Amino acid sequence: MTKMLVTCNGGPGTRMDREYYANTHLELAMRLWGPYGLEEASAFFPVDDGKGVLSIGIYRFRDVAAMRAALASPETAEVMTDVGNFTDSTLIERSIWAPMEG
Repeated sequence: MTKMLVTCNGGPGTRMDREYYANTHLELAMRLWGPYGLEEASAFFPVDDGKGVLSIGIYRFRDVAAMRAALASPETAEVMTDVGNFTDSTLIERSIWAPMEG
């Protein structure tokens, strides 16, 4: 299992449509990346000011190869284009997490 964390950051004026992200965007990612091995997608939002963090998306893939295949797929363009429908953040970070081996 491999998890990709996607963090949207911004300030007080940065638009973040939580409802759209949690319901529509994650559904889109599941539909388009599911065939490549995306098994689950979840959205988390700060309960306070978040210190600039607007949202954290956690995308769980079968393994690293599945995640790489999904990100290299033609469907990724549609997933990325959809980002503008829920945020105008220009500070989006992606990090990859996998269980420790050994």
